Amino acid sequence: MESGDTARLIDVSGLGALVDVLHERGYTVVGPALRDGAVQLAELASADDLPYGWSADTEAGRYRLRRRDDRAVFAHCAGPQSIKDFLHPPRARLWAADRTPEGMTTTGPEPAAKTFAFLGVHPCDVAALGVLDRVLAQGRHPEPVYTARRDGTLVITAECTEPGATCFCTSMGTGPAATGGFDVALTELLDGGHRFLARSGSPAGADLLAAVPGEPAGAADVAAATAAVRQAAAAMSRAMPDEPLPALIAGSRESPHWQDVASRCLTCGNCTMVCPTCFCTTTEDVTDLTGEHTERWRHWDSCFSVGFSYLHGGAVRASGESRYRQWISHKLGTWHEQFGTSGCVGCGRCIAWCPAGIDITREAAALSAHHDGGDPS
Repeated sequence: MESGDTARLIDVSGLGALVDVLHERGYTVVGPALRDGAVQLAELASADDLPYGWSADTEAGRYRLRRRDDRAVFAHCAGPQSIKDFLHPPRARLWAADRTPEGMTTTGPEPAAKTFAFLGVHPCDVAALGVLDRVLAQGRHPEPVYTARRDGTLVITAECTEPGATCFCTSMGTGPAATGGFDVALTELLDGGHRFLARSGSPAGADLLAAVPGEPAGAADVAAATAAVRQAAAAMSRAMPDEPLPALIAGSRESPHWQDVASRCLTCGNCTMVCPTCFCTTTEDVTDLTGEHTERWRHWDSCFSVGFSYLHGGAVRASGESRYRQWISHKLGTWHEQFGTSGCVGCGRCIAWCPAGIDITREAAALSAHHDGGDPS
């Protein structure tokens, strides 16, 4: 947390002014809002669309909205959506081609129509955005749809002061404090008046805060924000095993625990759909009835799909056991070798939105117990 002379304090009306300034500058503001029985990311017309006074209770296979006895805005855990849904959308056109008398004409992806400002995303999702940047934008072959949507994006994170029961970002080093990757970081404070400690993380963030009514934060406010984030870290009840996960996964390839997971896993792919870093896709070609126009579309796919590993002659990973092992092995293990980081940010979505209630932290702990010769129960 920064010192009081560099952090600013804004009130609830200042939060509304921040959203208004973003709209005036041409951003499409995306933030948490109540939609279909969950706190989801949605385009905000104003700060009034934010989920004042709402939180969510989560457990393995469970997510339920809960009314609070205060007007907190950002005291909710991760919902079913993440930034990925907007920058790496579930379906996007890659190119189109038309037959003309002169030959074939082609067009590339449709240009990005919006410049996004993400408001109130938690630090784990900011970390996930960094992972997607490395995978989709910083490699030898940048993904054009992602890079077009990512360009000019503004990120305003809200530090977590009240984690959900399925959160484990502390053990992944991605939260609850915001440490980088943002333009503005907010810490919501409720004791002594509803207010937000705001600090900039980039020149664009500093310029934004300069246009929003506020005042320099005092030492007491900075201390209160620091304490609230530390208490959130201490309150997390889930964690990954305290050992190098790539080595654990590599040493567990033949573990009998994969059969136990397979007996419970539905291979529905929910975990990959809600994961903020899963990026797997497939392509689909379509033509019109005349054969004069064709398009190629990219849409999300999952390593839990039988056809995802299909080669000539059949699927490489035909069993549910092999597909779950592939997912967790890549997410926690080989992702490090490929991209220099873990593919998991500890948001807990895969736990809450798994219909079978499978908990990745407990599965990793069971693998660790098998690997060490202990009791996996």
